[in-house]
Amino acid sequence: MLGIGKSRRLPNVLIIDDDMVSREVMATVLTMTGYTVHTANNGAEAIELLDSQSFVPEVILMDTQMPGLSGAALIRELRARSLAALYAISASDVPEDVIEGADGFLMKPIGPEALQGAMRQHSPDARPDPPAGVPVINPQTLAELRRIMPERAVREVYAAVVADLEKRRGLLEAALAQRNIAEVRRIGHSIKGGCGMAGAQEAAHIGQMIETGGDDLEYTGSLLPHLEAATANLKRMLDAEFLTPGK
Repeated sequence: MLGIGKSRRLPNVLIIDDDMVSREVMATVLTMTGYTVHTANNGAEAIELLDSQSFVPEVILMDTQMPGLSGAALIRELRARSLAALYAISASDVPEDVIEGADGFLMKPIGPEALQGAMRQHSPDARPDPPAGVPVINPQTLAELRRIMPERAVREVYAAVVADLEKRRGLLEAALAQRNIAEVRRIGHSIKGGCGMAGAQEAAHIGQMIETGGDDLEYTGSLLPHLEAATANLKRMLDAEFLTPGK
């Protein structure tokens, strides 16, 4: 079950429960109040979802007694894949190692107020804009490139970065239109990596924000003007730094 949240001030939630009624009641309560929710009916399915990186939860609600991967063993697997706050949920007492491994415990039946009260503790602030003052280019990286290659070759490196940014901006717009979260995050990762290698700090920083915020498509769309501005700033840097491209 997938619910589209009304406000990205609310955390993404993953519910893992083999009991269909419990799972769907919790998912419906949270979805109807604006949370983005994914569900899994066992531990293996939850691990597969996390490994796909198509959904990044900020809170996980995990039943403690399920067939197969469950309890403390499941908590260890979830911790290895996610930084989400993890709540153990059960209709009976649970082992001490489960309580110690979780961030909280909710006893079934869980009323709507108790459920939403737990969620409110993990509601993140609004996503930030990229901070002002991030350098367009890392001066040390630029100096190192100039030390090991001709000026013309350095200019070609940054011209290639600009061309790649323009291409990836178009790909990002298409991925956003298709609501392809995995592709949005992949594009952000590529921008972060490529620009980081060239020392294009401003664009690399925005790429990182796109990657980490890729599950929030509205927020990622708001970063497009920042990406366009970083590309324009890099173009201006080319004109200012390389006045004689024939060197």
